[in-house]
Amino acid sequence: MASILLLHGPNLNLLGQREPAIYGTTTLEDHQNRVIRAAADRGHTVEAVQSNHEGDLVEAIHSARGRHAAIIINAGALTHYSWSIHDALGAYNGRVVEVHISNPHARESFRQVSVVASKAVCTIAGLGAKGYDLAVRAAVVVAPSR
Repeated sequence: MASILLLHGPNLNLLGQREPAIYGTTTLEDHQNRVIRAAADRGHTVEAVQSNHEGDLVEAIHSARGRHAAIIINAGALTHYSWSIHDALGAYNGRVVEVHISNPHARESFRQVSVVASKAVCTIAGLGAKGYDLAVRAAVVVAPSR
């Protein structure tokens, strides 16, 4: 059995309430439960962390080293400029999957840049809640047990 760290960045605690035309009405808890179920179906456990503070996410990535086989990350707005998250992911030795509920490439130009993508094996975007199912699949494809 491997463990997956599920990370959510700033403002994602407001999912279900914030801009439902873009992000839908599914709450953060709903997304987390979806990932937990999908991972359990594949024999994996999940630790979920959400923070509106960049340093908390960096610390979570640091603590994932040697504890989690994979990280699924939706860094929210930090996706576009957080070099500290980029560097923390670079020091992580497991599989990283980037996920976004909306399609950043169909939105404002500043959202079309991801500093996380180069540290991820793949980016899943624009599929709403279903993207999390695919993120779990991508995370466990070759995730070693830890």
